[in-house]
Formats: sequence, C-alpha cells, structure tokens
Amino acid sequence: MSVKAVGKYLPISARKGRQAVDIIRGKDAGEALLALKFLPNRSAKMVHNVLKSAVYNAQNNNDQNVEELYISEAFVDEGPTQKRFRPRAMGRASKILKRTCHITIIVDNKGEGR
Repeated sequence: MSVKAVGKYLPISARKGRQAVDIIRGKDAGEALLALKFLPNRSAKMVHNVLKSAVYNAQNNNDQNVEELYISEAFVDEGPTQKRFRPRAMGRASKILKRTCHITIIVDNKGEGR
C-alpha cells in the first residue's frame, strides 16, 4: 500500500527542488534519507523532511516495515510566486519573484509495488 506525504508552499524554486528529488527517485527509503542528509543544497533538507514524514506515515498509520519501503514516486510542482519590488535608481523599481514549490513523495512496499 502506497503512502504519500506532501510539503506545500516551501520557500525554494521548483527547479532547485527537482535537483534533490532526482537523486532519490526509485531508491530505498533508508538509502535516500542518508543521501539527502549529506547533500549540501538547501532543498535537500526540505526533501529530507518530506521523505521522513512519508516514512513515518507508513510506519505509524499502516504498520509497514521501514526496511521494506522504497520511493515509488517523487515530484516537485511549482507553488504560487510572491511578487515584491525593490527600489532602484531614479525612482524606478525592479521586480523580485519569490518562488515556492510543493514537494510530493510516495513510498511503497517492495513486495507490492516492484
């Protein structure tokens, strides 16, 4: 039985979030958590928290064994963009786009999905 965890409105662009998600897609949950722990990018910490939540959901709600879990699906979607303005020379303003993303991770049992 697959279990899903979603992190919404995370303050990082979807492009940067996809870099960390591409590394862990299809791996075992424990192996992916270890890989994310040592990645230097900020998005890896956010993906790590969402993956940890998915593993805990599977363990607590569905009584699944943690060693048998793997990441069946992982994707990052764009969230809403906050628009801000910065004052510039001669009374002008320039746009600042603060992008957000939604990270979705679905874990599944090895025996059922693979």
